[in-house]
Amino acid sequence: MAGVELREIEIFLVLAEELHFGRTAERMHVTPARVSQTIKKQERAIGAELFKRTSRSVQLTPTGMVLRDGLAAGYRQIKEALSAAAAAGRGITGELNVAYSAAWCGTLVVAATDVFRARHPNCVVRIHESPLLDPIGPLRNGTHDVQLVELPIDEPDIVNGPVIFSEPRALVVPVGHPFAERDAVSLEDLSEAPMITPSGQPQYFLDHHYPRRTPKGRPIPRGPSTTAWQEVLALVGAGKGISPTCARAAQYYSRPDVVYVPFSDAPLVEYGLLWMATNSTPKVQAFTEILLEKADASAMGGTGQ
Repeated sequence: MAGVELREIEIFLVLAEELHFGRTAERMHVTPARVSQTIKKQERAIGAELFKRTSRSVQLTPTGMVLRDGLAAGYRQIKEALSAAAAAGRGITGELNVAYSAAWCGTLVVAATDVFRARHPNCVVRIHESPLLDPIGPLRNGTHDVQLVELPIDEPDIVNGPVIFSEPRALVVPVGHPFAERDAVSLEDLSEAPMITPSGQPQYFLDHHYPRRTPKGRPIPRGPSTTAWQEVLALVGAGKGISPTCARAAQYYSRPDVVYVPFSDAPLVEYGLLWMATNSTPKVQAFTEILLEKADASAMGGTGQ
């Protein structure tokens, strides 16, 4: 069938399935005459009838069956190749490494990943937990393509994507601490106990989340520094200090030796997406759009988180 176009192959395969010229024309958005002309052209090229036509029915001939079976597999391969090429042209292929900082961020990332995989099956998504120590490093060395983390992050080579959601703050204190009996604490209360702080974070990030002074200027004593969230909880539980966190941590990191007390006056914790300025790819943009969709669905009572 030299010179036969892909469209003509599609018409033949649809007619072989429908066995009806009118329905084939409707599916292919052409006239029945165009279907008939296409089949006659193919029959002339082959030198044999492909269909037996009567006023009541259309049936494949043995030659038509051979052609149908031979073309079907090849046509599927062609369609798959075209689809893969289109995805590659949009950049939605290969591998995407997505990281998150906190467990509640991970829940949202997993939900978004399920949607992303369904929409872009040619792109493999791998999910990672962002380390408390050097959270920006995996972006810079290419281990992570995009991260959902606490803000602020202000680096010239890193793009700050949209803020995905915000959460109220709480103070995690040891059981038996005077604050543990309160309904709420204030930022001024931070001067009353050593603050456990993480290592490896930018100084401006520490100043925002782990300040050295209260709003009225009272100094906040420093406690031990840590490199992992579970170390923070262990130190707090052992009475070595206190630590600010997201109020939702109480749901995900419950322990018998710590208590989460909400702040009455602290600003919300904002969570946003980060990626390298050199890595603003279509697949990063596509994942960002889906993550926003899932966050919006969660805010409206859906299943985003």
